[in-house]
Amino acid sequence: MLRWVSQRGSTQPTSANIQVTSMERWLRATLCTWQGLRTAAGSEISVRQELVALVIAVPVSFFIVADGWKRCILIGVVLLVLVVELLNTALEKLCDKLIPGPDVEIRRVKDMGSAAVGLSLLIAALAWLLAFAEFLALV
Repeated sequence: MLRWVSQRGSTQPTSANIQVTSMERWLRATLCTWQGLRTAAGSEISVRQELVALVIAVPVSFFIVADGWKRCILIGVVLLVLVVELLNTALEKLCDKLIPGPDVEIRRVKDMGSAAVGLSLLIAALAWLLAFAEFLALV
């Protein structure tokens, strides 16, 4: 949010009389993020499942890998799946709003979104399988 700071009656915005309150912007962005997650989790079971997977992945990653960067990757790939799922959900909701009935082109767009989710799941599965294989080799 921008706040105008008047200096000697000046009504023209200049770099000297504009204060960008980054904390307010950060707070608004955080609230929008939270609202988006709540909305998606409330309407999509796949988002709820991926949030559960994230909650499980964080402590498990501390157990199966010792290096911080590996842990970051394991958590990151689960976050990647969630991000792609959120984008796919938004895309599907928008498609349904624009054209409510069956449509061949909309079906293709939705299928491409689903393919993106599937590929992100494949990336996550490979990373976790490699981590588990390394963990079992050390045990």
